[in-house]
Amino acid sequence: MHLQRAELSVCDSSGSFLQSGFWGSFKARFGWEALAFKLDWGDEVGPGAEQPLLVLRRSLFSLGPLAGFSLAYIPWGPELPHGLGDENRGAALVELAEALKKELPGDTVFIRFDPPWFIQGCEKSGPAPFVRSAADIQPPDTVLIDLKQSMESIMEGMKPKWRYNARLALKKGVIVRRAGVEEIGVFYKLLKDTAHRDGISIHNMEYYKALFEENYQGLRPDVRLYLAEHEGESLAGIVTLFRGREAVYLYGASSDKKRNLMAPYALQIKAMEDAKTSGCEEYDLFGIPPNEDPAHPMIGLYRFKTGFGGRIVQRPGSWDYPCRPIFYLLFSFAEAFRKSIRTLKKRRL
Repeated sequence: MHLQRAELSVCDSSGSFLQSGFWGSFKARFGWEALAFKLDWGDEVGPGAEQPLLVLRRSLFSLGPLAGFSLAYIPWGPELPHGLGDENRGAALVELAEALKKELPGDTVFIRFDPPWFIQGCEKSGPAPFVRSAADIQPPDTVLIDLKQSMESIMEGMKPKWRYNARLALKKGVIVRRAGVEEIGVFYKLLKDTAHRDGISIHNMEYYKALFEENYQGLRPDVRLYLAEHEGESLAGIVTLFRGREAVYLYGASSDKKRNLMAPYALQIKAMEDAKTSGCEEYDLFGIPPNEDPAHPMIGLYRFKTGFGGRIVQRPGSWDYPCRPIFYLLFSFAEAFRKSIRTLKKRRL
């Protein structure tokens, strides 16, 4: 295996938007350094052995004793070549981590991976010396809707109540429309209402606005804002991303008012219809709890997204390769503590 530094545009051929040059450029506006590599797995794995790899770096300056150190993060990477069997994934990840450690500055405390491959049930384990992260960055579990089928088939695959709710919204006069970036403030107000109601953390408004305004010079995805309104009042909104074969539901928000009009259901149907028209083959609802646990603070999200049908898939979640074990131990303790506080706040709501 061989790693070679490259221009960010090499990542434009990546399968996932999280490994794209666009995403690297976007994250660079918010404290991350975007590094691109050409990753050659070698002739022995056959065609597709060379892959692009996006690595994001940032400082740990906010964590007291770790000031002056950094972490490296690979979102939904690496994209393994077809010739590399599933049984070799762990060894490949270790080999890549060891190679990256040599390429990254010596202040790197650990390298965090979010492997993109799917797993089966309780398969969430990693090879030594990898350590399971205290908190996942990307959601390991999600729902994927097959857009290659007709909208009639997609609707038929939903739970009956979901079809009914989507049609009820339109029957009651809810209007769903694509909005421009100039209306991001409307969406952000809804997002703040949602964050307060559900006990979730959100970015500042400039973060969401920058998604639409990122002036990356390579291949740009189609980032869209949809708003659902009733009698001139905004009830819900979603931000989606269309890129190649994938469509992703990135962010959603809804008002506390007129919830009986079921606006979020109509929004998802509209986004799926537009994604099909744009040539996307899959709609990713992007994140659910691992199972239908009634005690989970986000059980409502699980039921909402799985009601649209499709298939539930699981990924391994975030795994860390410690480069400086003692400092990594300090970081993991701090991260686990922050996660427990956030979970406690959610359960109290």
